[in-house]
Amino acid sequence: MMQFPIYEYPKSREAFQRALRVIPSGIYGHQGPSEGCYIPQSAFPLFSSYAKGAHFWDLDGNDFIDYMCGYGPNVLGYGDSDVDTAALEQRKKEDCVTAPSSVMVDFAELLVDTVASADWAFFAKNGSDVTTLAVLTARAATRRKKIIFFNGYYHGVHPWTQKLDYPGVLEEDVANNLYVKFNDYPALEKLFNEHRGEIAGIITQPYAHGNFNDNYFADAGYWQKIRKLCDESGSVLIVDDVRCGFRLDLAGSDHYFGFQADLICFCKALANGYNVSALCGRDSLRDVVSSLSYTGSYWMSAVPFAAGIACINKLKALNAPKLFHELGTKLTEGFKAAAANNGFDLAVSGAPSLFYLRLADDESLMLHQQWVAECVKRGIFLTSHHNHFINAALTEEDINRSIEIAEDAFHALKDAD
Repeated sequence: MMQFPIYEYPKSREAFQRALRVIPSGIYGHQGPSEGCYIPQSAFPLFSSYAKGAHFWDLDGNDFIDYMCGYGPNVLGYGDSDVDTAALEQRKKEDCVTAPSSVMVDFAELLVDTVASADWAFFAKNGSDVTTLAVLTARAATRRKKIIFFNGYYHGVHPWTQKLDYPGVLEEDVANNLYVKFNDYPALEKLFNEHRGEIAGIITQPYAHGNFNDNYFADAGYWQKIRKLCDESGSVLIVDDVRCGFRLDLAGSDHYFGFQADLICFCKALANGYNVSALCGRDSLRDVVSSLSYTGSYWMSAVPFAAGIACINKLKALNAPKLFHELGTKLTEGFKAAAANNGFDLAVSGAPSLFYLRLADDESLMLHQQWVAECVKRGIFLTSHHNHFINAALTEEDINRSIEIAEDAFHALKDAD
């Protein structure tokens, strides 16, 4: 069996100590080491120096095949030449200007032509921007307050989508949130009956792909029943496709599962790392969105629009969802075989393009964390309790090397016992 050198990170540690002096937490947000994804922290690099294709290199020159993909935006490969060329050409002409560039119209037209449920597109910067806009739209359209969430949800960082026990979140921020188990239609129907005439909308991911749990799809017919329930109650059906969008279906994940959202939120795969998000929706909600006071300093920046056009067109040319499915299947089947070769049971769940891993041999998840750490120290970047991403730059050589590293990590785990 091939053995791989064990990475060390002295320059990352030095940079992190500098960061702690001038940045809260050193690295904040879900990429920060305090979030519980990097366990043990010592196994992970904390800063990068260069990225290309499916790889990034840290400050110490260690090379990682990256299955987090910037937590999703790297959909074509870091530094994709077609997207970067389109962005550069646009930057030579204009970017943030008093009057927006008409490239915004080009991008909106492309999304309306691509996304099955889209009659219009509204652009912002982050996923949280457009999930918040979707909820504002649902409340403005219905004149109701309550929003239904499915347990295990994540819809961004704004207060309405946080948990009550999070620092700084007020009871008033979440007072109109209702919660129900995903894929339990009778419980959802009961919730609608208990709050008849009060529910502005449902916000939901297209399948259960939360952290710390195996991912799973809904039962056949589930979405169609929800669509009917929303129609009958006058509630707005919002699909949060920020993480999953364009990875299952270029027409939107609602299209993939055979229903139509009223509003659908995109961000991560929209422009291969350029800063743009989009809320798309049905014509019946166009005037409602127009009535809202909602904008941002850089929301009409032209460069990300040009990058987004190039990205979506390239995803179409590649038939990216099919490609991601094939690459993800080969990778995860190889991981499972590597585990079995060493006496372990690796559970793989969710879509192959957005796969979730869990070592089923230890309910405490400690063993899984140890295996992920051994993988990272050998050159494949995973995190312990988040789904992972496939990108179009991933090569057969990358996949084969990843499987070899995974096997070496399993071997080290077995030896540690």
